[in-house]
Amino acid sequence: MRARLDITKVAPDAYRAVAALDRFVVRESGLEARYIHLIKLYASHINGCAYCVDMHIKEARHSGLSDQWINLVNVWRESPVYSDAERAVLAWTEALTLLADSRAPDEAFEPLQQHFTEEQIANITVAISTINVWNRVTVGLRTLHAVAPEPAAA
Repeated sequence: MRARLDITKVAPDAYRAVAALDRFVVRESGLEARYIHLIKLYASHINGCAYCVDMHIKEARHSGLSDQWINLVNVWRESPVYSDAERAVLAWTEALTLLADSRAPDEAFEPLQQHFTEEQIANITVAISTINVWNRVTVGLRTLHAVAPEPAAA
């Protein structure tokens, strides 16, 4: 597989606009980092974005989240690792990422209201929307992640 084009070179203003939205989510939204990591990682898995999954796993580890918490995100319904608030974020992330199929049902929205303020819910929604933009740009343009060298066999 090879990259189709480099958006940072051919459309730098578009790239900077998406990056500015991402900076808001990460630095100014007031959301706890664990929720941002959860949103970015799960949406990237759903969208099949290897570049973003690779990046967000590394970022989540760097933030001190456990490998178990990171590794079980795709099977969150079957794992007791996630809190009720995290489960609400995961369900909303799934509903918005699969919007054409889900139509953002009340069953996915209502649990958020038990754990978050309206402003937080709005910011969670923007965070989900932002990673979906990144995923579509990155998958669509075939942006490739770096390949780490294999560790030597013991």
